[in-house]
Amino acid sequence: MEQLWGLLQGAKRLSPGPSQTIYKHVEGTQQGRLQEDEEDGEEVAEPPAHFCPMELRGPEPLGSRPGLQNLGLWAAAGRRATPYLVLMALLIFTGAFLLGYVAFRGSCQACGDDVLVVSEDVNYETSLDSHQGTLYWSDLQAMFLRHLEEGSLEDTIRQTSLRKRVAGSAGMASLAQDVRAALLRQKLDHVWTDTHYVGLQFPDRAHPNTLHWVDAAGKPGEQLPLEDPDVYCPYSATGNATGELVYAHYGRPEDLQHLRARGVEPTGRLLLVRLGLISFAQKVASAQDFGARGVLIYPDPADFSQDPHKPGLSSHQAVYGHVHLGTGDPYTPGFPSFNQTQFPPVQSSGLPSIPAQPISADIASLLLRKLEGPVTSQEWQGQLPVSPYRLGPGPGLQLGVNNHRVSTPINNIFGCIEGRSEPGWRKKLLGTASVRGGPQTSPPPDHYVVIGAQRDSWGPGTAKSAVGTAILLELVRTFSSMVSNGFRPRRSLLFISWDGGDFGSVGSTEWLEGYLSLLHLKAVVYVSLDNTVLGDDKFHAKTSPLLISLIENILKQVDSPNHSRQTLYEQVAFNNHSWDAEVIQPLPMDSSAYSFTAFAGVPAVEFSFVEDGQVYPFLHTKEDTYDNLHKMLQGRLPAVAQAVAQLTGLLLIRLSHDHLLPLDFGRYGDVVLRHISSLNEFSGDLKARGLTLQWVYSARGDYIRAAEKLRKEIYSSEESDERLMRMYNIRIMRVEFYFLSQYVSPADSPFRHIFLGRGDHTLGALLDHVRLLRSSGSKALGTASSGVAPVLAFQESHFRRQLALLTWTLQGAANALSGDVWNIDNNF
Repeated sequence: MEQLWGLLQGAKRLSPGPSQTIYKHVEGTQQGRLQEDEEDGEEVAEPPAHFCPMELRGPEPLGSRPGLQNLGLWAAAGRRATPYLVLMALLIFTGAFLLGYVAFRGSCQACGDDVLVVSEDVNYETSLDSHQGTLYWSDLQAMFLRHLEEGSLEDTIRQTSLRKRVAGSAGMASLAQDVRAALLRQKLDHVWTDTHYVGLQFPDRAHPNTLHWVDAAGKPGEQLPLEDPDVYCPYSATGNATGELVYAHYGRPEDLQHLRARGVEPTGRLLLVRLGLISFAQKVASAQDFGARGVLIYPDPADFSQDPHKPGLSSHQAVYGHVHLGTGDPYTPGFPSFNQTQFPPVQSSGLPSIPAQPISADIASLLLRKLEGPVTSQEWQGQLPVSPYRLGPGPGLQLGVNNHRVSTPINNIFGCIEGRSEPGWRKKLLGTASVRGGPQTSPPPDHYVVIGAQRDSWGPGTAKSAVGTAILLELVRTFSSMVSNGFRPRRSLLFISWDGGDFGSVGSTEWLEGYLSLLHLKAVVYVSLDNTVLGDDKFHAKTSPLLISLIENILKQVDSPNHSRQTLYEQVAFNNHSWDAEVIQPLPMDSSAYSFTAFAGVPAVEFSFVEDGQVYPFLHTKEDTYDNLHKMLQGRLPAVAQAVAQLTGLLLIRLSHDHLLPLDFGRYGDVVLRHISSLNEFSGDLKARGLTLQWVYSARGDYIRAAEKLRKEIYSSEESDERLMRMYNIRIMRVEFYFLSQYVSPADSPFRHIFLGRGDHTLGALLDHVRLLRSSGSKALGTASSGVAPVLAFQESHFRRQLALLTWTLQGAANALSGDVWNIDNNF
């Protein structure tokens, strides 16, 4: 460049300017003329004091005078400088082009009326109102929060909790009509109702359930009063069960193993178990697997908060809970209950064969005082007025359960905001678009985000369903207001009010069964609003691994309801090196979100604010009232509910509006790695038998490579390439579905997910089986851990089958993530 600059300066000195006028000195009478050499860009010198006569002439030929002989040199220098001038022009043009391209990428992925890109960093859309211009992510966030604050969330919670709404009751029918009317008042594209006819179990008023002491001759004696005949366990086996009483802690398989180790046999006896840690259904299933004849479930004060400033559960109050180890209508397993008569009479394998009954803490105290046998460990001691707790056995008892089945109509209510378009279609917001030569109507969106809340409740159900229903209605109103102000999501938003939730997510599961073949292709994510406010100390997210990264991002944008000047992320990460270890939990079976993931292969999440170290004591009781929940949170119920609504709403905007789905498909590689580390403990035992886990290792490696390859493809691709974005979104949204085992029947094993499901095909079942390599041979692993029939000893053929089922499902997920068959490169 220095050489080029020198040449240009030399040429400038040697050449006359392009507008030069040449004057020549002449003799004659015309004096006073100035001989002037005027060159462009140079300052004109002052005229001398003595003027000479000058004559104007045209330019002389080159070389006609000594001063112009240097023009030849200028021409030669110009010829030498020409390549450098061209090079400089190219460099300037290239730099300007790159700057313009970067600016274009950052502000406008598509121009005119085309759909604009929404990403994590820059989220925006073109408003229907041309005067509003572009809505950025900050605009959408502010719009959502502004409209959400206009609602009356607290009043809706209070009014809903006051209404009786047991599934199938007249009160529920009235509430369903009101919810549907509320949806019709909003700016929704579709509102409709689905009715299912399901088998629900209710107590028999004429023949209530009973509990009697049994005398030495085996005859029923004194009756123990069950304070509230309305409290029962839906789907319990009916009839009488008689046996000696044994205390079994929480009723987990390891608790029953501990009983046997202490010389107390659970087989043939009634078990007294505490509420908590696992579901009612899992407690009864474990007891059944170990040969027990019946189960009594009670709330121990040790499992609840002892804070004198907070309300506690009454000692005479029993806790309601169903005991079907599954979800949906247990009398039409795998099929939708639109009309029961069209299906053969079959029952779910999750229905127990032994009776179960809830009892109060007062009745449990009477029973524990009668127990003999070994004193329990300190860990098993509770806080009932009994000291010490003993394992038993105690006197004989007879449990009589007389519940009866009723065919009951339930109604799910739906409202939908249609999305404008999925990437892959170029759509003009006002109706048509010019795409490659002519106007075309845009096809409807074909993916949607589902948000649901349970509406029914056995009791007042403030925490169970009133809070979730109120948040659902507020979100519908908020997004409807946003639509009126120009917002339109890219993917459809589907709002659902479920019925039959207290009987095991019956409404949601029946809907999934009815539309399973459609939903796994179209549903992007399910967000559950059940049990969202059970406290305010800690925040939990029960979720699919695909949503963890997105949840982390949203937590950083929502203020904590009880820690001023902190976000939720700062609250949960304050004393934790790993925020996800504090927040993230697997989906439990008693959540409506569970069926979406384990049965339908749709990633799901359920948010909950909870008390620190203690559970909400009133859940599934007649004391789950608005006043008790408000007192438990010490007046912060509105703030906590508002935080849940904010969190859910921002999550919905990202899921429904981002150009590329914000699902972290690489997370499942970490999940497999954690399970493999547990299996590695037994690699030596397997090797001694000539067996290996190499297939699982290879499949996991292929999945990791496929995920990383897809991530690199997305990173290096153009977001404006709509065809590519659509292909990527389809591959991403179906990752969860890839983990449903294709080698087992949905009718026999409805929860086919290899990580969350139940059955021989799951990773949990394989791990349980491998543990038998180091057992004494008497250990039976029951349904509570993996959903598999008890196995007493390690079986090589059974292990090989389990390994094949697991490995090829994982390998299939890796292959599907790779895309086309010619892109698959695995190590098998």
